[in-house]
Order: sequence, then C-alpha cells, then structure tokens
Amino acid sequence: MTRSLPLLKGTLDLLILKALSCAPTHGYGLANWLERHSDGDLVAEDSALYQALHRMEGRGLVTAEWGVTENNRKARYYSLTPGGRHHLESEAETWHRYAESVSAILAVQIGNA
Repeated sequence: MTRSLPLLKGTLDLLILKALSCAPTHGYGLANWLERHSDGDLVAEDSALYQALHRMEGRGLVTAEWGVTENNRKARYYSLTPGGRHHLESEAETWHRYAESVSAILAVQIGNA
C-alpha cells in the first residue's frame, strides 16, 4: 500500500515555487525536496513536474540554466524570479485561507449543521 497522496490541481506550481524559494535546483532535486518535506506523502510524477516547470518558465516565474549535478551530469537548474517570489507569496496566502476554510467545514459536528 502506498502512502503518497494525490496532488490537488493547482498545488504543484505552488509547491515548486516554495522549493525554489529555498535554493535553485534541478528537476530531480525538486522531486526529492517535495518527497522529503512531505515525509513521503507527496510524490510528483516526472512528467507533471517538468510540464509545470516549463509552464512557469514561460510565465516568467522561474528561470533555467544548464549546470552540472553532484554526479557530474548535465541538468537544467531552476531558480525563482522576483515575479515568482511575489506569485508564491500571493498564492500561499490564498492556499492558507482555503485550507483553513475547508478544515473549519470538516470540523463541523453532526447535528450542528
């Protein structure tokens, strides 16, 4: 039985931006960061991860440049742009409000509705 949870639509971009706010990294590094910081509960599929990175690069939220990994392999390293940082702050605020609202609704006791 797998522990991983499905990524809700729209959350992958936010999670990638958060990871990149800590440090620039390559796609494999991003996948590891997400898995490590969610205790293995969130696992991003490679195709979804790279589609999101390319989409965000097109929107000017991230930049990419070629570099060499610790294993001496060529990889694209992604970095957060100032616009990406602003987008992260805005979307994180919205996400926190959304999560609090959903949690409040789920906490309603039967008979108190």
